[in-house]
Amino acid sequence: MSRGVWFPALGLLAWLCCLSLGPVEGGKVLVVPVDGSHWLSMKILVKELSERGHEILALVPETSLLIHGSESFKTEVYPVPFTQAELDGNFKELKDGVFLKPPKVTDLFINLQRLVDFTTMQVTACESLLNNQPLMGRLREGGFDVLLTDPFLPCGSVLAHIFNIPAVYFLRGLPCEMDLKANQVPSPRSYIPVAFSGNTDIMTFPQRVKNMLMSFLESYMCRTIYAHFDDLARKYIGDDMTYSKLLSNGAIWLLRYDFTFEWPRPLLPNMVFIGGINCGKKSPLPADLQEFVDGSGDDGFIVFTLGSMVSNIPMEKAQQFVDAFRQIPQRVVWRYTGDLPKDLPKNVRLMKWLPQNDLLAHPKVRAFITHGGTHGIYEGICHAVPMLMFPLFGDQGDNVHRMVARGVAVKLGIYDVTTESLLAGLNTIIHDKSYKENIVRLSEIHLDRPVPPLDLAVFWTEFVIRHKGAEHLRVAAHDLNWIQYHSLDVIGILILIIITFLWMTLKCCLFCTRKCCGRGTPKKKKE
Repeated sequence: MSRGVWFPALGLLAWLCCLSLGPVEGGKVLVVPVDGSHWLSMKILVKELSERGHEILALVPETSLLIHGSESFKTEVYPVPFTQAELDGNFKELKDGVFLKPPKVTDLFINLQRLVDFTTMQVTACESLLNNQPLMGRLREGGFDVLLTDPFLPCGSVLAHIFNIPAVYFLRGLPCEMDLKANQVPSPRSYIPVAFSGNTDIMTFPQRVKNMLMSFLESYMCRTIYAHFDDLARKYIGDDMTYSKLLSNGAIWLLRYDFTFEWPRPLLPNMVFIGGINCGKKSPLPADLQEFVDGSGDDGFIVFTLGSMVSNIPMEKAQQFVDAFRQIPQRVVWRYTGDLPKDLPKNVRLMKWLPQNDLLAHPKVRAFITHGGTHGIYEGICHAVPMLMFPLFGDQGDNVHRMVARGVAVKLGIYDVTTESLLAGLNTIIHDKSYKENIVRLSEIHLDRPVPPLDLAVFWTEFVIRHKGAEHLRVAAHDLNWIQYHSLDVIGILILIIITFLWMTLKCCLFCTRKCCGRGTPKKKKE
């Protein structure tokens, strides 16, 4: 091996060794999670930090969907002004109607209001925490080195500012690209599609027009979505504070995606890809489930789940799926907690909760029926499983659009699916070899990396602990106003100089012309 090749190899080896080393002294980490599926992947990082010697304290609302206590880290439960029934009902409104009717333009505003109602309830929980003086006093004296939070809700960012500790953000993304705007990330509309536009990064002129118009609509939506976040920030921090300004103080942004999923775009030095963090570790399947999938033969089996928050569907829809599964040779492992459909075939196994990542890692899996959440998508990418996708709400439609554009998935509407369309979709992704080839290629690209996502997330969290932040990675754009950022003042001065030069040139020409013409005129008068 040549000497020039050795140095990069040794450098990479040193980097990996540094990542594998535990911290010299464990730090104190305050965790402010977001409920629901957001917590599932953050919990992986929290447990890993705990195992590496850090002292973890997670703030947990007494009423939650998926956040519970753990033996791996400490939790502090705080009271909230709503009951479990109210929380469940509020979440139910978010997914209400998606199974029964096709989406309309007006649904955009209805879903926007439902999202605002849901986040407003969460903001009241945050206020309950911030007004809990005994708890706030204990937290203030806790001596925390870093705060880990998902900025989908504002409470973590507010606490980080109040306690003056650096914040590490753990997220997939925020509505209206608030995360990118707050961090001053360039987003040219010429090649970066707006959410729900149906565009890719390669757009025709009409598509770019549509993209620009939808960006104006997005600006309106942003003001609506984040109005109560701004109110919270002003109430507890200061009148000149907005949520965007508050987010801009984040030390490190841990992004749960990479460019196998997201369209290529500019990012900044304090933004780190950790896409696939949820599929790094797999465990053995329970014995009875292992026997079921091992017995699927050459036809293999299908994994079917609509995510952690949707475990049942209307009976008529469930019956359509059962009728389709009865006609295929593959076995089906289905997460379903609703009423049992009649005549359930022997090739279908229903489970209240299934080990999704472990099933997708099995060599006999042939297809993945999913709603398009990023956790499931990345587990499908990690294990190279083609997907049949039914987007339900939120960002799932955009997620599915990305996978369809990459040729690794087929999209169907849950509201109008039929037994025939379901069979056709399954037949396509199982028997059309291009889907498997494309997902294998995408998986190889995703897995071709020097550092696993979990190790990377741990490294940057510990980096913030060691250096008390990451101020050196914060771009100077935060200190510029709109005119300075776009260099409008410079452009204005240059235009003024050019106009002045042209004006002076014109004046000189006119002066010279008058002088030349003026010499001939008196002679004519004398004659």
